[in-house]
Amino acid sequence: MEKAESNLRKELFYRPKNGYDRIGTEERLALEEYCKGYMDFLDCARMEREAVRYAIREAEKCGFRAYTPGQELKPGDRVYASNRGKALTLAVIGKKDLSHGAMIAGAHIDSPRLDLKQIPMYEQDELCYFRTHYYGGIKKYQWVAIPLELHGTVALKTGEKIDICIGRDRDDPRFTITDLLPHLAADQMKKTLAEGITGEGLNILIGSVPYADEENDRVRLAVLSLLQDAYGITEEDFLSAELSGVPAFDVSEIGFDRSMIGGYGHDDRVCAWAELKALFDLEETPDRTCVCILSDKEETGSDGVTGMQSAAFDTFMEDLCETQGVALRRCYEKSFCISADVTAGFDPLYPEVAEKRSESKLNYGLAVCKFTGARGKSSTSDASAETVAFLRGLLDRNNVVWQLAEMGKVDQGGGGTIAKFMANRNIETVDAGVPVLSMHAPYEIVSKLDCYMTYKGILAAYRA
Repeated sequence: MEKAESNLRKELFYRPKNGYDRIGTEERLALEEYCKGYMDFLDCARMEREAVRYAIREAEKCGFRAYTPGQELKPGDRVYASNRGKALTLAVIGKKDLSHGAMIAGAHIDSPRLDLKQIPMYEQDELCYFRTHYYGGIKKYQWVAIPLELHGTVALKTGEKIDICIGRDRDDPRFTITDLLPHLAADQMKKTLAEGITGEGLNILIGSVPYADEENDRVRLAVLSLLQDAYGITEEDFLSAELSGVPAFDVSEIGFDRSMIGGYGHDDRVCAWAELKALFDLEETPDRTCVCILSDKEETGSDGVTGMQSAAFDTFMEDLCETQGVALRRCYEKSFCISADVTAGFDPLYPEVAEKRSESKLNYGLAVCKFTGARGKSSTSDASAETVAFLRGLLDRNNVVWQLAEMGKVDQGGGGTIAKFMANRNIETVDAGVPVLSMHAPYEIVSKLDCYMTYKGILAAYRA
């Protein structure tokens, strides 16, 4: 009787298992090898422009070529289109024409950071600073008293562009935002976490040595002189610059068992790499055209010409459809999209915000989210039962370790992805990605197993 009851429980109960109880030595070796490539990508791609350059370089090694509108395409061709160097779409043309739809995976490559204001530099009491305007949802107190790098692009009136990367090399200087010492912080510590550090207080310390034989703004002048010598820019050139302060932490393995990865920008470059690697690893021509989207501006609502609400993606897809005599709308209605974005991993240190039965856990694999949004499911596409069932079957047939995920208790908060913008195009879409600890912090944590299973799940979708 006890044995029969045990079998019944196994048959009827939904009980996800830790992924390490489900994989063997071969897959353990495979996930370690996969994560080496991801860690290199994360170390090199601190900003979306850098991610696009890295992706194009690796794509061209795998036979991808820049797409020219109107060019003839045949099954197996590999093409990409860069959107102003800040977003990227890649495709492998399938055996079936686009009236059968495309298999799409979409991630974003922007992350929370500190953007410099357009007139950023000022001197105060013989110290020089950059003023910033934070980008995306951050806890401001986490960004003080940590090392920062400066990344971005300066566009000159001549049309020349100068790429800036200071702090990535070990011999480079780094920057920081100072904080009060605890001995003098009695008033500050009475404030809430949200009030203790203000947006206008996130000013980056950049210099202290004055320019000789000058009376006013001597440190500011000295810093500008160094920038002119190194890059040929003046203070006016900041007006047409995109420069950001990002954490200067190296990507590292975490834990005695090295089972996790710590670094800046897992959200959402961890899913972006999974999409890229899966597309690169398509050895045979797929049945349906496979598309990889690396979008920008997700952290601020996906607006703008490089965001997922832009017509740039539609233009690329319409060009592909026109070469096959297929209407874009017919392609979209038969397409399937994995909105590959991270989700909140269950953190035992903060159980009060989680609905534990529905929360994703580290080492339990790819996290599938039927809906995102906040509270009453606002701003979510809410995938249909049929769409989730299709993905369930696909993952199980391909031995992908996966789990269902929800982002915290109902009234606690929530979040969004690009899923709703894909669904608004009449594309069946579901969110799936990697659980993250300390999401949106300067240093985030993911599980190697979850990273690998996300790649494996997207590869299964491309091959479907």
